[in-house]
Amino acid sequence: MAFNWENPYPSVRTPLFARNVVATSHPLAAQAGTRALLSGGNAVDAAIAAAATLTVVEPVSNGLGSDAFAMVWDGKQLHGLNSSGPAPASWSLERFAQRYGRDDQDLAKLPQRGWDTVTIPGAVAAWGALHHRFGRLPFSRLMETACEIAERGVTIAPRVAQKWQAAAPLLADQPGYAETFLPDGRAPRTGEKFVMPGAARTLRLLADRGYRDFYQGEAAEAIVSWARKTGGQITLEDLAGYQPEWVNPIGQRYRGYDLFELPPNGQGIAALMALGILEHFDLRSLPLDGAASQHLQIEAMKLAFADLYRYVADPRSMDITPEQMLESDYLARRARQINLHQAARPQPGMPASGGTVYLTTADESGMMVSFIQSNFMGFGSGVVVPEYGISLQNRGAGFSNDPKSANALAAGKRPFHTIIPGFLFKDGQPQMSFGVMGGDMQPQSHVQTLVRMLDYQQQPQAACDAPRWKVNRDFTLDLEQGFDPAVGDVLRQQGHELKSVYDSYMDFGSGQFIWRLSQDPEHGYVAASDSRRDGQAVGF
Repeated sequence: MAFNWENPYPSVRTPLFARNVVATSHPLAAQAGTRALLSGGNAVDAAIAAAATLTVVEPVSNGLGSDAFAMVWDGKQLHGLNSSGPAPASWSLERFAQRYGRDDQDLAKLPQRGWDTVTIPGAVAAWGALHHRFGRLPFSRLMETACEIAERGVTIAPRVAQKWQAAAPLLADQPGYAETFLPDGRAPRTGEKFVMPGAARTLRLLADRGYRDFYQGEAAEAIVSWARKTGGQITLEDLAGYQPEWVNPIGQRYRGYDLFELPPNGQGIAALMALGILEHFDLRSLPLDGAASQHLQIEAMKLAFADLYRYVADPRSMDITPEQMLESDYLARRARQINLHQAARPQPGMPASGGTVYLTTADESGMMVSFIQSNFMGFGSGVVVPEYGISLQNRGAGFSNDPKSANALAAGKRPFHTIIPGFLFKDGQPQMSFGVMGGDMQPQSHVQTLVRMLDYQQQPQAACDAPRWKVNRDFTLDLEQGFDPAVGDVLRQQGHELKSVYDSYMDFGSGQFIWRLSQDPEHGYVAASDSRRDGQAVGF
């Protein structure tokens, strides 16, 4: 790729060039991964060390009770890992209706926070599965930096403080939240020190006894005991029976490259569909940041989302397969539905029948890792096991309350997931490991950054810094500051309903990118880290 190495956007970031790279949303996590590499570890070791550290230094977005997904290029094959957890065995729509009542459609009401949003946490199991298959250093070594920071404390970074202060009023009454995350009765401010002795205790257990302690040992017993005391339904049987799943990534060709995502229950397929639709248009003939290019991308994304929300769920419940959704003739038909000059409100098509942190690592052997873990809505459920520092996700909020939906809540079923790691290939070889966190923004950012790199030859940091748009679930549009105001005017004239959004951190995602410069391992990589968060790319 002959990148244009200039960056036309306001930014304090420059691309990083190195043979070994760790890019995360927090500098201390990037350094934890680099420390693993410098100790003789590989890219997987670095990813695990960085992921563990992120639970301590960026608890507003993830924790020990997160879920996770990953893709790993081991030098010969691309592996996918789905470490999202299912609903507890006691859950049912009828139980939720009895507890929370019914809505105007006579459907069970589902909460957004609290114990009844907590599915079985999968992040710690992801660390263990990755280490068992690919790790080089002892697992205990990979917990060292996270343990040390949790015990001694971390100085709060600006973006972390901002999100913490926004979440505190919403979650202060959840079990264990104030005790763990509101020292002195308030959220920590930028520059203040925050200590997590409970998390340090759990991390030490994992280091000494192995990751399964979280599911079958002292940590598991602590989670279940706290659930019994405070209204949760998770049992020891729920935790002990959990195992992550190795899966085959799914792909889509675009401009001579192949984008790979993990299959459902995640939303990565939406990025694949949108790019498959955009393959039928000559974006390079349109101005990079002009309204015409943005309109096409927005309309393709809307078509993909219409199908995503209709069909995607736990794959055991889907009546349409990912292969059917990506079938070339079907995507061509969807492309023909786009009006070049008018916004649409698309309906699902009919295929042929048949709070998040992202990090990426790469080492000089060629191993590359794309990893994402999340508590979903900021601090997730808000529930924390206080003496163990385990903050629990609220992925159960991703279920549908419609019993006819493929994504309907049911015991033992995985909910629809928003977090997606990405991997780009060229001629059968890895080109880039990347991801962009941020709820529904994730597949949209995959599409926008890849279009910038592959259609317009923007270098990764510029593509990362460029302004973004966001299609909302009601198909309204958010437009980030940084676009020429004339672009917004044209989009409104085309029928797009724009909202006013000013918070880039909350609404337009944040990404990390590692691009392989050539097949020569001595050549190394170029990496980018999104300026919308506190992170950085580190390498040597």
